[in-house]
Amino acid sequence: MKFLFAVALLMPAFAFAQTSPVGLWKTIDDDGKTAKSLVRISEQGGALVGSIDKLLDPKDPGDAKCDKCKDDRKDQPVVGLQIIRGVKGEGDGVWGGGEILDPKDGKTYRTRLKPVDGGKKLEVRGYIGAPLFGRSQTWVRVE
Repeated sequence: MKFLFAVALLMPAFAFAQTSPVGLWKTIDDDGKTAKSLVRISEQGGALVGSIDKLLDPKDPGDAKCDKCKDDRKDQPVVGLQIIRGVKGEGDGVWGGGEILDPKDGKTYRTRLKPVDGGKKLEVRGYIGAPLFGRSQTWVRVE
């Protein structure tokens, strides 16, 4: 009986872990096939942030810098660069209200993150204005 009670208490925490974007993700390019990088999403000061842990595309130089960035990330190394900032839970398993940076062109976009497939994948949408005007990628959970 105590075991069942303990399991019942842990189930909500397990469900949250499966629906949270926190973790390590393999980014997949818009073509849906090409692995580009590993991004680690973590909680910091009540919001989610995401930084590039590793570049996976052999065409990307390991010492690349964000030379087109226009804020505090200007000329910072791409590996270690914080590309997701200020994302918070909005309910119904959707996270948003923050921004995502494309280090290739230095542009920032509003973002929406939505764990899918039991938390194994993450729908990442970057947009200007309304989510209708943007692009999406599906990232794959590594850990």
